[in-house]
Amino acid sequence: MRHTRPTGFLGKGLVALTATTASVIATMSLASPATAAPTGTAAASAVKPGDTCTTADLGKRHPYIKSAEVTPTITHFKGWYVTDGSTGSQTVDTSTQETITVSVGANGNIQGSFQVETLGMVGGTVGLNVQVSYTHTSSTNKSISWNFQTPGYYGLYEGTKKVTGTYGSLNCNRTDLGGGTYALKWTEGPDTGSYTTYTTLEEGAVRCEDKVPANSIMAKAQVLLDCGSAAATAKHPAGPVPSAKADAAKAAYEAGKAAKAAQGVKAAQAAKPAPLAGLSCQSSVYKIEVPGKPLNWSAPVLANDGIRLRQSNWTSAHLDNWRLCNVTERNGVLEASLWNWGNGGCATIPADIANREQAYLTTATCVEDDLQRFYIYRDVPGSSKVGLQNKYTGSMLGHDRYADGELVRQYSSGRPDGTGTYALTAV
Repeated sequence: MRHTRPTGFLGKGLVALTATTASVIATMSLASPATAAPTGTAAASAVKPGDTCTTADLGKRHPYIKSAEVTPTITHFKGWYVTDGSTGSQTVDTSTQETITVSVGANGNIQGSFQVETLGMVGGTVGLNVQVSYTHTSSTNKSISWNFQTPGYYGLYEGTKKVTGTYGSLNCNRTDLGGGTYALKWTEGPDTGSYTTYTTLEEGAVRCEDKVPANSIMAKAQVLLDCGSAAATAKHPAGPVPSAKADAAKAAYEAGKAAKAAQGVKAAQAAKPAPLAGLSCQSSVYKIEVPGKPLNWSAPVLANDGIRLRQSNWTSAHLDNWRLCNVTERNGVLEASLWNWGNGGCATIPADIANREQAYLTTATCVEDDLQRFYIYRDVPGSSKVGLQNKYTGSMLGHDRYADGELVRQYSSGRPDGTGTYALTAV
């Protein structure tokens, strides 16, 4: 056998395998993952629940890993029989068993800093180098070249360690310390989700008689080899050998994928937003201002425009006046719809661009839709400063630069310079 190199978010393997033959598993870098911070380094630099934060952090958020599971997964496989006369280098066409796609929450396109930070923390948590950008394992059959030096029944495979789990969001918010005192601290926000990523891809060949580490990629491939079955023990001509377990695993994966797709369609149909018969709005009217400066949020007049920073004057026509509607509070975090007095619409992220980093904020007809719901993180009592987070996307709201006419946009982790902190000022 041959050896190859590693495949690469106001109110009150070890791939050192001991085999009975000269079989040595190769690890081949077909996709080079970014190096995650070593365990301890990522944790040491990350904010933790209960840490102190400042008003500049109200418009920011950070992830924290709630759970992580590492599962050896075979992405491609083929059973292959080698006879005395067929040893040497051969190219084998393996079949796709499973496709792994990197994702964080509902975002299948890792664009924002929050998603990248989440995956980086995953790597530090499990002590592995994982993919921290959008990618997926091959979804088509692929060829593996191997130098067979000994006759026998082999399982040729490509595999990886699939890493899945859940994450939470840490947001800066007021914390009641008791006795009428408050402080700003990083606390668990409402936004949670799941992630999927994977480690370096490995190619290899394994036989039934090879001694392999338990719970390894090689051991997973050995299971698909169906050792002990009639197909495995019978004599064969050189070439492919059917594997009932590999076929069953592939069928189960395809069935699961189809069921998940059908469930998604059903959920999308059921989630069609319904127009609100009436909003229950607070009587107070607010401006959402840049603290200490004259510009504030102003709703658009045109349907295809967005909410922009403007200076109030006699032409504002209440486009800079907002009310909090259908307000709820949980663990000190407000949730509300933002209704604009000037155009009668509710603030929202356009659905067709909701998955994009820096998607702009606009207004639309008020409906039952999480895109029109916002979490509001508040400074200590006596201060009007807030941070706002879209409920559906989880992204924080901010602006790229302080300028008249600048669009208000969403940023997955918020703005690093504190430009996501606003003042909810009563008019």
